Amino acid sequence: MDEALISLLDKKSIEFITVKEICEKASVNRSTFYLHYESINDLLVETADYVNEKFISYFDKDVNNFIEEIKTSKLEDLKLIKKEYLTPYLNFVKDNKKIFKASFSNPSNMDVFNKYNSLEKNIFIPILERFNVPEKDRKYLVTFYISGIMAIIKNWIINDCKDEISDIEEIIVKCTNNGI
Repeated sequence: MDEALISLLDKKSIEFITVKEICEKASVNRSTFYLHYESINDLLVETADYVNEKFISYFDKDVNNFIEEIKTSKLEDLKLIKKEYLTPYLNFVKDNKKIFKASFSNPSNMDVFNKYNSLEKNIFIPILERFNVPEKDRKYLVTFYISGIMAIIKNWIINDCKDEISDIEEIIVKCTNNGI
């Protein structure tokens, strides 16, 4: 059903997709849909998770090496946001803009911030620790950074990803790395 929803999102906005269309596209009965989901938004949440799992394939680097690099880099070389991991993410977003656009249309159902726990745990918190940011401040800073990045990406998606990835990268890097 994830693939069916993604396919339908290529043709129309989430607001105009019906359970009947999803079932026809997935070749399942409506009862099967309702056995697994209460609404299309529940399927959308699952589909966003499915798409996010595919994201790891956009990275060239071994994730463990990347995490180790955060721990061992010189402080002057350490940045919260680097183009080397921002570029694959923005390419991923652009390639999957329909699902992201649908996700942003209903962020409360998507629980957007919980999708970034891994980013917080593996990138933001270790970097903030390295800069001796007090633990009580870290959650606020992470929320600030993720909210800002998501706002930029949301606007880019609303604009149909027409701006060059390098331009969006530059904006995000400027906004996020001036403080740290």
